[in-house]
Amino acid sequence: MAMSVETLTALDDSLAQAMDSLLLAARAARERAYAPYSNFAVGAALLDEQGRVHAGCNVENAAYPQGQCAEASAIAHLVLAGGTRIVAAVVVGVADDPVTPCGGCRQRLREFASDDAPVWAADLQTVRARYTVGQLLPASFGPGHLKLAVKP
Repeated sequence: MAMSVETLTALDDSLAQAMDSLLLAARAARERAYAPYSNFAVGAALLDEQGRVHAGCNVENAAYPQGQCAEASAIAHLVLAGGTRIVAAVVVGVADDPVTPCGGCRQRLREFASDDAPVWAADLQTVRARYTVGQLLPASFGPGHLKLAVKP
């Protein structure tokens, strides 16, 4: 979907204004993470189509597959609040390399975000990297594929 220069500029300006709120929310969520097994706390914050911020943290479980990632928690909050689209995302974690969403969360983000939606990886001091959903999950399967499916 092509956008005019004016639309892109307005979008960049609104995302820049939302960045502080997203970073604060993701960092605060990270502080609430329940990670007694890995000690690897992650926070995430999502900007929805109404300009609202939804945050989540990772929640581990002794039965490891039952844990939940920060991005999944934030998506649940977005849906509960009536959001339907992810406009931008921030993931906050502390590691040598920028912390990006796991494979499953990349697919979860894809469900609600366009390929060009920005995903920023940050730590406690700065934004370390910027990606798009399409860069994190290229050639992905999404809701549009199912709309084209032929019903038997």
